[in-house]
Amino acid sequence: MSIKSKFKTFFFLDDEYDYDNEEPYEEQAAPPARSQKHQASQKQNVVSLQSVQKASKVVLVEPRVYAEAQDIADQLKNRRAVVVNLQRIDREQAKRIVDFLSGTVYAIGGDIQKIGTDIFLCTPDNVEVSGSISQILQETEYEDTRW
Repeated sequence: MSIKSKFKTFFFLDDEYDYDNEEPYEEQAAPPARSQKHQASQKQNVVSLQSVQKASKVVLVEPRVYAEAQDIADQLKNRRAVVVNLQRIDREQAKRIVDFLSGTVYAIGGDIQKIGTDIFLCTPDNVEVSGSISQILQETEYEDTRW
């Protein structure tokens, strides 16, 4: 056999392939199905990611200047709830901070709530706030105006 014919045979370029020597192909049986008991034990090993979350933190902030609003927004972006006390800042700057934080909270899908006189709770989307104290605030303000 010449080198040329060996080369053709090696790369299946030879048309004279001998099909008679070929062994019949047998399909291998599929691996046996796992028992239901084994599958159930595997399901028990699955852990919900929601239960593994880190402990949430609440940050208390009392800004003195408008420039601190960005630090508060960074805390929100890091998925931390922030209580903002605006009682020691000028009324106009406090309004600007609330506007800035409202935009930040909207962008991250969170929430902002007034929880006291010039005190706001800003929460990211991973923090759920239940209950409301705004009704108590309205009643207190109503009683103050009556006297």
